[in-house]
Amino acid sequence: MMLRLDSLSSSVALQSPSLCGTGSLSSQRSTRTTSLTFNGAVRFAPNPYLVRKKRLSSVKCRQSEYFDQQRFITASAPNNSSFDSETPPGAGSLPPRFFVGHSIYKGKAALTVEPKAPEFTPLDSGAFKVSREGFVLLQFAPAAGVRQYDWSRKQVFSLSVTEIGNLISLGSRESCEFFHDPFKGKSDEGKVRKVLKVEPLPDGSGRFFNLGVQNKLINVDESIYIPITRAEYAVLTSAFNFILPYLLGWHAFANSIKPDDANNVNSTNRRYRGDYEWTR
Repeated sequence: MMLRLDSLSSSVALQSPSLCGTGSLSSQRSTRTTSLTFNGAVRFAPNPYLVRKKRLSSVKCRQSEYFDQQRFITASAPNNSSFDSETPPGAGSLPPRFFVGHSIYKGKAALTVEPKAPEFTPLDSGAFKVSREGFVLLQFAPAAGVRQYDWSRKQVFSLSVTEIGNLISLGSRESCEFFHDPFKGKSDEGKVRKVLKVEPLPDGSGRFFNLGVQNKLINVDESIYIPITRAEYAVLTSAFNFILPYLLGWHAFANSIKPDDANNVNSTNRRYRGDYEWTR
């Protein structure tokens, strides 16, 4: 029986010499071997389950290192398919831009309404200030056929926030008129004249938009008109009401407010305290 055990341990050691170490190694890692004692003789044989577990854990470790290296290589290498050398730093973190508009098509003309965002100027303090308020761009295109419009002859008119407020507050029988001179205060002042009239339709079913343009620089004198139903005008006024605070830039201020800003204003901006009505 003793000879059989000796031969068993010897055969195990011979079959897997890389897994069964020397006697000193086996004594140091007794938890990874099985001890057999017979007639005072001690034999150490590797535990197959622990050896297998050791193999699996080592494979798993190498696999983890491989993927870590791949992630490092991917992060380090430039991706020419997405960015080029002209892409400014941080451009990938910018929010996506959206272009929206609303169009009304009639037999005589088409009208497209598009909001334009305000412009901000950075200050020395790191904050930003509105340098130009946003506006709503109206584009009038005359008809060139049945459901066809000549956009090469379009005329544009920019509605300021005050003019938008005028349109929103119109009564059912009220009208308004806006006059623009794009070159006002310049050498070509008076050479381009734009007049937008908004009047109620005779039957009260909507409003009448009429844009007249006189451009002496290119010898153009054109008038484009389009009727707007009550429902279509309701859509326009609803859109105007929604976009108006954004044209003023107030959304940027609202997004920058933090819960502790009220305390910070009172404690750090002492010079502005006198501007508050309730501090006087």
